[in-house]
Amino acid sequence: MLTIGQLASYAGVTIRAVRHYHQIGLLREPERDASGYRSYDAAAVVRLIRIRTLAEAGVPLARVSELLDADPETFAAATAEIDRRLRTQIRALQEHRRRIARLGGGDSLAVPAEVLDYLDRLRAIGAAGALIEAERDAWILMAARWPEVIPALMVEKVAQLANPKVVRLYQLIGRIADDWEDEALLRETADLMSELFEQAAADGELDQQDEFTPDTAFVHLMDSFADAAHPAVARLRELVAERGWIGWTRIERRGP
Repeated sequence: MLTIGQLASYAGVTIRAVRHYHQIGLLREPERDASGYRSYDAAAVVRLIRIRTLAEAGVPLARVSELLDADPETFAAATAEIDRRLRTQIRALQEHRRRIARLGGGDSLAVPAEVLDYLDRLRAIGAAGALIEAERDAWILMAARWPEVIPALMVEKVAQLANPKVVRLYQLIGRIADDWEDEALLRETADLMSELFEQAAADGELDQQDEFTPDTAFVHLMDSFADAAHPAVARLRELVAERGWIGWTRIERRGP
């Protein structure tokens, strides 16, 4: 006859686990002997080993009792169903690992795949890391508010990267991130931004802004986010306004 400690040792579990199995009814709790101790026999060791084996195989404790007493056909069917559940969990865990790996690379779970592709394209043209992080966070807000317009917006944004002037703008903004008090650099950037706005207006692109950003309050939120992202934004907005354009998230021609 064995003590609870010996039983646990032989079965490769802890005493705490044995007591837990008693509480949930998986392992019968023997009566105390005349000395007040509980003693266990070999059958208890065998059952405990089977419980441990099933639990380590991923069988939920709620189903262990069912399988311990099942006939071979029922056991096979139950283990097949458990295997299917485990494979589903494994696929989910693999997806979690993939997403965690993206986080480790600086990407975000909170943006759609189209945005991640766009951010990769920004990296490919040499955009500064600080700029890409700011873009990513801005698109997190956009995707949360207007998820349905993100695919079309990303098609447009990717197409813009074919324009050398847009690439030049990203390069200038990257330089500003490192030296935002260079007034000549800021003015050069504002000139280029104004030139791009003029072209967008001529092409009718600015007329489509309400289709993508109809919520004025949210546009103000995005603008405030940009202002807080870097101290150069406020100065750039002033310089662009001097050149006849106002706004940041939604651009409009300044009135007389």
